[in-house]
Amino acid sequence: MDFGFTEEQLMFRDTVYRFAKNNIVPMCKEADLKSEFSFDIWKKLGEMGLLGLPIPVEYGGQGADVVTCCLASEALGHAGVDQGHLLSFGAHTYLCADTIFKHGNESQKRAYVPRLASGEWTGCMGLTEPQAGSDAASVQTTAVKKGDRWILNGSKTFITNAPIADVCVVYTTIDRSKKHEGITAFIVEKGFKGFSTGKPFDKMGCRASMTSEVFFDDCEVPEENLLGSEGGGFLMTHQTLEWDRSALLAPYVGALMRMLELCTEYSITRKQFDKPIKDFQAIQHKLADMKIITEIMRLAIYRVAALKDAGHSINHLQASIAKAFAGDWGLKCASEAVQIFGGYGYIHEYPVEWFFRDAKIAQIGGGTSEIQRLIISRFI
Repeated sequence: MDFGFTEEQLMFRDTVYRFAKNNIVPMCKEADLKSEFSFDIWKKLGEMGLLGLPIPVEYGGQGADVVTCCLASEALGHAGVDQGHLLSFGAHTYLCADTIFKHGNESQKRAYVPRLASGEWTGCMGLTEPQAGSDAASVQTTAVKKGDRWILNGSKTFITNAPIADVCVVYTTIDRSKKHEGITAFIVEKGFKGFSTGKPFDKMGCRASMTSEVFFDDCEVPEENLLGSEGGGFLMTHQTLEWDRSALLAPYVGALMRMLELCTEYSITRKQFDKPIKDFQAIQHKLADMKIITEIMRLAIYRVAALKDAGHSINHLQASIAKAFAGDWGLKCASEAVQIFGGYGYIHEYPVEWFFRDAKIAQIGGGTSEIQRLIISRFI
């Protein structure tokens, strides 16, 4: 198996890294502390063409493959871009824009994808509900056909980008008795009658991403905004969530690479008992564990990306392995980084504090670690 990258891919990664380091990272700390989404950062991501990275050129994107998308996300995390804006980037690009491109008809693609790819519009995906999280088949938001419109009723929660989104890919049920076979997707614009969002949540981590509830109160959606086919939404969610277990995890790989660099540098300069703490075996073992975890996580995520590029559209086993490992062991790395920095790791001034708060979401969002183990056990 070839785990190498092309020269072009590596050059692109380096370009993204340098651009982010110089133009985006200086704005991230303040945004995180204030829990503010930065449209200046969003604009710069758009200028780099990252908001439409997997979208074909003819629809305003870059036409990048999945591995290249992962490399770009890794570079952003490695440079030090906060995980909040990277979460917003992933939800917009992979869960909304790419879903419309993959499953929309030509009219829908032309109407929405170029605006999303450029960053003119911001997108989100509405799947999770108060009573339907990891169990996507139990969606309660309903869609009923009336004349030339669909009427949506229900709510979604924990929706990344909802307060700032112009368009939302929403998953509903047209028949609860059919369970997963009744799940149907729609493209909903923020101006549609009956559509509203709640107040942004005050979160532990990823604070610069705006997250809230979404409400549908007899929301009127034109019939031409049905995405895909009636009852075809469940398969769509599975294909979409594979992005969550590859390109949306890649920023954490980059962040772990950065944490390891910071911890290594700190262990050299920080002295206790008249010698640098790097000379203590306990610190050496922490650094070694961080390196091991980062490398294995990277391999697991890029394996999912490579399989996706090879045409294996649904890789539930490998995707769940990558997701569970990244969530559980990424948090361990974040904790060890704080431990190495000691008291300094507990204050906002140091990036390891940011990442410790940010890392927890990987165990929860996009399917909990427990659900990933359930999926894996079924394959076993």
